[in-house]
Amino acid sequence: MGTPYSIEIFVPDGDPEGLRIVSLKNWTGVGLVFQRRSWEKTKSRTEFDQTGVYVLLGHDEQDADLPILYIGQTDELRTRISSHDIKKEFWDRCVVFASSNNFLNRAHVTWLEWALHKRATTIGQCKLENKQVPQEPSLSEAERADMQAFYSQILQILPLISVRSFEEPQSIRVATHRKPAPQTNTRSEERIDTRDTLIVPAHKTGFEKEFLGNNCWFPIRISGGMLDKIKYIAAYQIRPTMAVTHIAEVDRILPYGDSGKYKLVFRQPAREIKPVRLGKAHKYAMQSHRYTHLDLLEKASTLADIL
Repeated sequence: MGTPYSIEIFVPDGDPEGLRIVSLKNWTGVGLVFQRRSWEKTKSRTEFDQTGVYVLLGHDEQDADLPILYIGQTDELRTRISSHDIKKEFWDRCVVFASSNNFLNRAHVTWLEWALHKRATTIGQCKLENKQVPQEPSLSEAERADMQAFYSQILQILPLISVRSFEEPQSIRVATHRKPAPQTNTRSEERIDTRDTLIVPAHKTGFEKEFLGNNCWFPIRISGGMLDKIKYIAAYQIRPTMAVTHIAEVDRILPYGDSGKYKLVFRQPAREIKPVRLGKAHKYAMQSHRYTHLDLLEKASTLADIL
């Protein structure tokens, strides 16, 4: 369990979607969060006269599951962000960290940029817009200790302002015991949901690269009531195969991006099964994922038997 802490968020315009100023007790830093559309009104603040580190955030309309981030640092925040407002199209939100007493220098924010970029790359919960990888600057032992403390406090703040790309995904525990298949003669009001298997439609490229090659599947939206039930995942290969052909045991489920979707990581490589074809099921029955019980899937002749 982590150490408890509190933050203060000041909303100077009275608009919760507008500028927010974030601080921690006994912290020499200050965070500013704002929407791009409010930059012209926001940029006159004195905090933007300083040296600081910043993160631009946005999404790609063609692939909205992972956010796009640009991590930067500068001697003068106002000038640099105004330049990005003109030249970079992807971002719609910005987070800035400066010091409340103007103690940060160029070496300090270069180190913070390097640390944030390294963490975002390692965690892999975003797409980075940076064309060059920042290099760790040389700092004295005392300066590095100060920056590590400053950096730790930045990481405490970011999830609370809905920036989760620097947060290690927490695995959702997967049940290890098998539940019996549902009994068909049980009255409906007494039935217990024993579904433990997710069937996903898969295109050939994604199936071969991720399901078979990387032993995982993503991104997928799973209803909250099913998160602690899923123990197996089955791949339904779309045209021309049109059949469930492989099953894998799920080792863990991880959040994927910031859009409420997940990544399923397999315990071991998927195993091939006798194809379970569509049969008399509707031709659009597998346009999205479906839930079932592994016993039912393994006994089924066609998907019509279980859908």
